[in-house]
Amino acid sequence: MTFQDKVAVVTGGAQGIGKAITDAFRAEGAKVYVIDIQEGDWYVGDISDKTVLEDFSKCVIEKSDHIDYLINNALPQMKGINECSFEDFQNALTVGVTAPFYLTKLFMPYFSKSACVINIASSRDRMSQPQTESYTAAKGGISALTHALAVSLAGKVRVNSISPGWIDTTGSDITGPDATQQLVGRVGKPVDIAEMVLFLCSDKAGFITGENICIDGGMTKLMIYHGEHGWTYEE
Repeated sequence: MTFQDKVAVVTGGAQGIGKAITDAFRAEGAKVYVIDIQEGDWYVGDISDKTVLEDFSKCVIEKSDHIDYLINNALPQMKGINECSFEDFQNALTVGVTAPFYLTKLFMPYFSKSACVINIASSRDRMSQPQTESYTAAKGGISALTHALAVSLAGKVRVNSISPGWIDTTGSDITGPDATQQLVGRVGKPVDIAEMVLFLCSDKAGFITGENICIDGGMTKLMIYHGEHGWTYEE
């Protein structure tokens, strides 16, 4: 198995993309430590809390004296400017940017020689819908944090980010326009992201750092104009 005896940490690993990443690492032989706010057989805690991050990292190091892969995946809340309070916005940035930064800092002395950090951003780091400011700002922040960390940790840890587009985490069979509007003809699945995480953490990606890879079925590449490709703008 590719990642036999490697140690991975996944934030927000209880469901969706995080669970797919966790399952993929375990299937390849890795030991995976998960932190999530949901109750379960993992470390339960809110990563917006500094003391939780410190205790979690301490627990991981006590059980495994090194870290090979840190996957910052936990989901910040999405609220728009009409309803998002100061506290809501601050929480989104804490979960989406501050916590990944601080966990990376806490694990710095324990990263192995071939260690990798993977930050899960979003295609919303470059495009938006109305009323998504808290989430979009957090994802833009972690994309920028990625290349900053890659430079600071050069020669020690490779740091990359992935920007998923529409990823269905419900297991639904999505058909019709929602599928066909994607250039590849379908909505994404959590495993699409998990497979890229494993690739970026592997030796095959040894020359890749500071990069953001958008996995969105090509949606961000399609120029949309009224009357083209079946799109109609309604005022």
